[in-house]
Amino acid sequence: MTAVRPAAVRLTDLAKPVFPEASLPMRDGLAAYGAALTLAPESLLQTATERTGLNEWGDPAFRERLEILCGSLRDHAGLSGVGTAMAFEQLVGHLVNRLRLEALVAAHPEIEDVAIERPIIICGLPRTGTTHLHNLIASDPAIRYMPYWESLEPFPGPDDVDEQPRRDRCAAGLDIIEGSMPEFKRMHEMTVDHAHEEIQLLGNDISGMLFETMHYLPDYAAHYKSHDQSASYAYVKRSLQAMQWLRGGQRWVLKSPQHLEQFPILFATFPDATFVVTHRDPVEVTMSMSTMISYAQRMASDRPQPERTARYWLDRADDLLNGCLRDRDVLPAAQSIDVRFEDFMADEEGIVTAIYDLAGQPYDDRARSAMTQFRDDHPRGRHGGVIYEPSDLGLDPDEVANRLRAYRERFVDA
Repeated sequence: MTAVRPAAVRLTDLAKPVFPEASLPMRDGLAAYGAALTLAPESLLQTATERTGLNEWGDPAFRERLEILCGSLRDHAGLSGVGTAMAFEQLVGHLVNRLRLEALVAAHPEIEDVAIERPIIICGLPRTGTTHLHNLIASDPAIRYMPYWESLEPFPGPDDVDEQPRRDRCAAGLDIIEGSMPEFKRMHEMTVDHAHEEIQLLGNDISGMLFETMHYLPDYAAHYKSHDQSASYAYVKRSLQAMQWLRGGQRWVLKSPQHLEQFPILFATFPDATFVVTHRDPVEVTMSMSTMISYAQRMASDRPQPERTARYWLDRADDLLNGCLRDRDVLPAAQSIDVRFEDFMADEEGIVTAIYDLAGQPYDDRARSAMTQFRDDHPRGRHGGVIYEPSDLGLDPDEVANRLRAYRERFVDA
């Protein structure tokens, strides 16, 4: 029997969030905790050291980025008490991960000899089919992926005798997200085991776009865009080496939107990778992406500004898509494929077959069966959709189309 798909909804409280009654005690507790915290590098570093008993940080370049990020969070993000608590814990978590990686590699230097061979890397903006494609390929037992719980805590602490404590902490965090954002799963479902992005690992180097997706951070973003990202991409590769040493696996599937503006560095870091570049009408992408991020900002702010968020992400979409337009040919034709959203939705099997053929990855009965099971367990639209209204964001679709016309003409309309 086919399940009835929930009706699509329009999110009418983007600027003035209405939180479920059941979430208010939890939010009040977080707000009280946040009122006692200071988003300053010294406090964050000290807390991470106290929680781990470690003090070797590796490359000190992250400290400048942390200083700028903290300033931008304080000065521009408009954090609520809840937002301060969440940002503090998130940043301490990234710093704890950093300390644990350094300690792990120091104890097991052979980690740096682990080979990250021929990863499959998906590059595309949110809302272009990247999440479904990522999870579909990740369901193949022959492929190594990073589940969400592992992305949050890739390196176990001394009390983590197995994976379960980290999985439990991840589940508790997801309960908080679901409590405050019950409609988020309509746009992006998050589970303990879903395939997550290496953008989370870049966060451990206090780099990348992860923080931008949660907060308005113009100073941090300007610093990121003006600095070479080679060292941070090398940090991601080193993290993957440690994760592979800990939990095994041979061939990774990776994914992140920020790769679109980093093709030269991405290719230099993973020169034997297969690159899958996804494309969709940039007007649809900008509208849906801006809506999703505006909705998510209620986690950290009682008064999000969806029009400011939409304008910010139109600028970032321009950066990312024009980066793709500028550097697409850096990725060798023999190692890369362009995938249009409409083509993927119309023929998932054919697109996956083409990717596997290009990657030299066997698309055998085991892989096909696993992907079929994933589709059966995760039917498209099972949580219902969202009605995206340009007026909710203060964006003019014609302006967006004109601004991103060159990208669309090459990759969407061709």
